[in-house]
Amino acid sequence: MRVMLKATMDTDKANELIRSGKLPELMRETMDRVKPESAYFTAHEGSRTCYLVFDMQDSSQMPVIAEPFFMDLGARVEFSPVMNADDLSKGLSQLG
Repeated sequence: MRVMLKATMDTDKANELIRSGKLPELMRETMDRVKPESAYFTAHEGSRTCYLVFDMQDSSQMPVIAEPFFMDLGARVEFSPVMNADDLSKGLSQLG
């Protein structure tokens, strides 16, 4: 299932990782593990935020994906099922 992860990072913890040079490594490890089809990084409501869209094979993947954000960045993490345009078209065609 296609899922969007939103991780809103704690500013102080993210600042520490930036100063230590560890934030790029953490993001690279996350990208390698999740293999997102898209990844966006922005400020949302005054906090560093990333959005990753990826295929989650099983809900048991949630801890492996979310824990580095929780533990290293003090992040608030949300998972949401999402569709692309093809998925929406396919779903709408089944409405009869």
